[in-house]
Amino acid sequence: MSWPESPVLQGAHARLELLSPEHCEDLQEAVRDGEAWRLWYTNVPAPDGMAAEIERRLALRQAGSMLPFAVISMASGKPVGMTTYMNIDASNRRMEIGSTWYRNAVQRTPLNTECKFLLLRHAFETLDCIAVEFRTHVLNQQSRRGIERLGAKLDGILRSHSRANDGTLRDTCVYSIIASEWPAVRSHLTWQMTKPRHP
Repeated sequence: MSWPESPVLQGAHARLELLSPEHCEDLQEAVRDGEAWRLWYTNVPAPDGMAAEIERRLALRQAGSMLPFAVISMASGKPVGMTTYMNIDASNRRMEIGSTWYRNAVQRTPLNTECKFLLLRHAFETLDCIAVEFRTHVLNQQSRRGIERLGAKLDGILRSHSRANDGTLRDTCVYSIIASEWPAVRSHLTWQMTKPRHP
């Protein structure tokens, strides 16, 4: 049996379900909104590479190192992005949440916070993880701010960690939330999702 198994995680704004080739057409449409694949420091698939990216993620699922999700908007019923549990270390009960992208229309909305909450809650409360990591390019300030808003702490920066698609060397910021921090992070995220929104 693989760890973790493939749950469906659902909240008020989003449902996370196992990624499937059936999601491809809607994800191609979603990624066109904002054209995030053009950002040089990200690895977001272009529309014509979506089928191959789904296949790649599902192959990593078969290998036991990734659990890929399609992010379904509860408002539209359609996929609006992808996210994953990745770099899965079953023996040590730790993993990374990453390879995440959303269509532009749902960025900076409650959907992203809820997705992170659902993934973190499942990781700590169902899978009994000892730690969950987040990684991003040192120059991806939007991503770094988002990770820090969750309550994750910077573990360090892996210098010249990997090559970006354009051949440049990537310095990778590694953040984590550990199990003892989860109760406070859970309260923080719950407040973020339920606090009054002023127009």
